[in-house]
Amino acid sequence: GIRDIGVTGVQTCALPISPRWLRGAHLQSTLPSFPGRRPMVERRARPLLAASRELLLDCGDGVRLQAFHAAAPPAARAACRAPGRPTAVLLHGWEGSARSLYVLSLAQTLFEHGHDVVRLNLRDHGDTHHLNRELFHSCRLPEVVGAVRSLQALMPAQPLALAGFSLGGNFMLRVAAEAPAAGLRIARAIGISPVLHPTTSMDALENGPAIYRRYFIHKWTRSLRRKQAAWPGEFEFGDLLSSGDLRRMTHELVSRHSGFGEVADYFDGYAITEGRLAGLQVPSTIVAALDDPIIPAVDLPRLARPPALRVVTTATGGHCGFFDRWSGPGWVDRFVVAELARDAARELF
Repeated sequence: GIRDIGVTGVQTCALPISPRWLRGAHLQSTLPSFPGRRPMVERRARPLLAASRELLLDCGDGVRLQAFHAAAPPAARAACRAPGRPTAVLLHGWEGSARSLYVLSLAQTLFEHGHDVVRLNLRDHGDTHHLNRELFHSCRLPEVVGAVRSLQALMPAQPLALAGFSLGGNFMLRVAAEAPAAGLRIARAIGISPVLHPTTSMDALENGPAIYRRYFIHKWTRSLRRKQAAWPGEFEFGDLLSSGDLRRMTHELVSRHSGFGEVADYFDGYAITEGRLAGLQVPSTIVAALDDPIIPAVDLPRLARPPALRVVTTATGGHCGFFDRWSGPGWVDRFVVAELARDAARELF
């Protein structure tokens, strides 16, 4: 059950963690990408993967982003008795991809509940380093808006629901905030452990357990090497790739490739705190764990509180975890399905 905790727009939800060994912020935060889960998750997601077809989306200004679309089987649509259920557009976190385990798990859960599903890759994520010359950074919101606009044109008969994890959740909430001005018809947006203010997250990564910092440095370094190989002569990252210093890497790549003079300005450019979501009109939900070691809950009170935004917190769940079982759809998968089912039911009456 969900209950109000006395802060405007913020509710807390009891997350049943069973068995006991699943408890703990760090276990919850490492399980979403734990390699040992891949065979089990991909086996469950076989119907989704078999139905998925690649899309190269025209995002404007010559930018292309890759996505994978899976149309729900007619039997699943009929069983849910809500033909107007939206197409779910899912977005991974930083250095994740459309094949990330947490994306596949949610995608399969939505797919078997009658939703068409689109899994979107950000620039330079997955196997897309060759598609666009310029380097990815987190303020490239216009191309994600363009990708959603392209999907809307391809699927005009169905509304779109956006859901993202971590940085992907941050992007989807910013897309939702831009929706009226961009001419987008978005039924709902859901951010799961979204980046709130990157300055706070950088401090948490630098001062917290080294496992998270090493994980992101390893994946970012690998991605930069792939970008360098895909565009010979265009990029020379040099000893930055072996520095092992997350703040230095961020500073140098921001100053060279983002168009921002200062890292602080760049971070402010994609923060969703203060007034960034104040004008939000799309019904939106943020799901956050109070023990998230990467996106500290201290920034939750800094969010604007427009009527369209609901913030749901859990006492535990870590970063993008929310596991209450080892296999099958976890709590957050079921939560997203329930959110979209309620919306669809309201549309019928």
